[in-house]
Amino acid sequence: MKLNRARAIVDHVLESASGPVSVYVADSHGELVCAATMDGAAPDTRLNAQRKAYTAARSDARTTRELAAKVDGGEVPQSFDPLFTFFLGGVAVFDGGERVGAVGVSGLPGEVDEQLAIAAIERSAGR
Repeated sequence: MKLNRARAIVDHVLESASGPVSVYVADSHGELVCAATMDGAAPDTRLNAQRKAYTAARSDARTTRELAAKVDGGEVPQSFDPLFTFFLGGVAVFDGGERVGAVGVSGLPGEVDEQLAIAAIERSAGR
C-alpha cells in the first residue's frame, strides 16, 4: 500500500462520513500506513478500525463480512488470532489481483462503515 493511496482513502472517508469515525489503512501484513480519528469519535473506534483492517489484510476474504460468513458456513475454521474481528467495516485493497492492504472504518453502523471503506478504496484506485 502506497502512502499516497492510503492518505487518499483516509481523506475520502473523513469527507464522506455522516458522523465521527476512525479509519485505519494497513499494508498487506496488517501494519499501519495511515490513520485518523475524527473529533467526537468514541475512543474504542480506533482499536475497532485497526482490527477490521488487520483482519481484512491478513485473511483470505475480501471483507470482514465475507470472512464471518465463511466461518459461519463452516468453510474456514474460526481464527485463533486475537486481533481478528468479524464486525463489518474491514475491506481488503487490491492492485491488479494482488492484496496490497486493507481499510478499517469504525464509528457508524457496520454497514455504513463498510460502504465508506469500499467507496474510498474505489475512489483511490490508480493512486
